[in-house]
Amino acid sequence: MERDEFIEALKREGYAEIVTVTRDAHGTLDHHTHPFEAKALILHGELTIRIGATDHLYITGDVFHLQANVSHSERFGPEGVQYLVGRK
Repeated sequence: MERDEFIEALKREGYAEIVTVTRDAHGTLDHHTHPFEAKALILHGELTIRIGATDHLYITGDVFHLQANVSHSERFGPEGVQYLVGRK
C-alpha cells in the first residue's frame, strides 16, 4: 500500500492522530502497552512485535494493527525502522 492511500484509509477509519516514527537499528522496547489503538505502515526497515510468546515480523510495505492496552515488546531490524502510524 502506498503512503497517501494508507493515510486516506486511516482517516476513513477514524484515526485522528497520524505520525511518523523512526527507531534506531537493533533497538528494543521492553514489554509495554499503549492506551490507544495503532495501525501502521512500515515505510523502511523491519520491526518485530512480540505478543505473548509469538513474534510478528513486519517489513517495508507491511501493515500492522495493535489494539489498545495489548502488552507487547518491539525489536528493530539491522537498518532500524520507520513507520507511519495512526492512533485512536
